[in-house]
Amino acid sequence: MNRILQMLELQQELNDATNGENWEAGMTKNGKKIDWRRCIYLEAAELVESYPWKHWKNIDASPDYENIKIEIVDIWHFVMSEALRLYKIENKGSISDIATAITSMHSFDEFLQSEKGEQLDPYTEIELVENMIKILFCNSDIDTLVISFLTMASKLNLKLPELYTLYVGKNILNKFRQSHGYKDGSYIKEWHGKEDNVVMQEILASRSDITPEELYNTLEEAYPKA
Repeated sequence: MNRILQMLELQQELNDATNGENWEAGMTKNGKKIDWRRCIYLEAAELVESYPWKHWKNIDASPDYENIKIEIVDIWHFVMSEALRLYKIENKGSISDIATAITSMHSFDEFLQSEKGEQLDPYTEIELVENMIKILFCNSDIDTLVISFLTMASKLNLKLPELYTLYVGKNILNKFRQSHGYKDGSYIKEWHGKEDNVVMQEILASRSDITPEELYNTLEEAYPKA
């Protein structure tokens, strides 16, 4: 099973449904400009905020590693979207070609393994995120950006098996959000005292064999009724 290809196909499907066909040209069906790199660095900033890096506030707090995983998955949504965009507008190949390119990268082997590596100190982990941001701003090459993401995710111990599970979960949650008023602002993100991301993670943790359709239906059951 090529999980990279499956995620790319799911991302293409989500982008088509959310933004309209031909979103790769840089505009949504509603006339809004799309900037995937801006999406990446803002999600990266939220990832950094999951660490207690502030020397003046909550100095004894611990990193929120569950949220760190979610932020990495959110970044991956946008990295894939940028790859899908560039491959189409530059006529570089199909979605299958993108998957082949990613699985051939020198940093992919470490990302592929399920074994967790050494737990780095929080400041070293932040530096890995910031290195990816530097590449995002200073290098337009998509392969270099993907490699920096794979390196960051591996060093932060979110390897492909777990990232795949969380990605599929977040993909379904994003579809659920879109069908429940996310764009017009009517969507409820706090579910009985828990953010929807947390609810989704708890469902996945309790049912590792859950299908995407079952996850969607379970989210529907858990969603607070107005």
